[in-house]
Amino acid sequence: MSARPLLPAVIVTLLTACMSATAVTPRADLLGTPVPASAATRTVNLSPNMHSINVVAGDTIRFVNGSGEFGWSFDVSPLVQVFDLNQVAPSGALGHPLRVYVAPNPLYSERAQFNDHDRRDTRLPTVIR
Repeated sequence: MSARPLLPAVIVTLLTACMSATAVTPRADLLGTPVPASAATRTVNLSPNMHSINVVAGDTIRFVNGSGEFGWSFDVSPLVQVFDLNQVAPSGALGHPLRVYVAPNPLYSERAQFNDHDRRDTRLPTVIR
């Protein structure tokens, strides 16, 4: 028996496994924490035609729609870049999928100027004779 008939089946199986691995939804505990709506520093009015929202990791946002409001602190895992707000919103708060795109917090990036004076080279220049 030849192995050639099995090769397409193996390839299809591997491709299916790769596609399903990219479609993993993050666990809810990695997406932040609920907060009182009064603690928010930004308000977003939700509408039926809204499909996505951009946030920065660490943002605390009050979401308002016709039926109520809820607050969420986006203290997300650094691995989380996008997720569906329905994963964390109270049931019935959203009537449609709403993608949240999370940008890294600039305070914790390598470009932050915190302790910049410690990074400067304070050695004296080399004298070449």
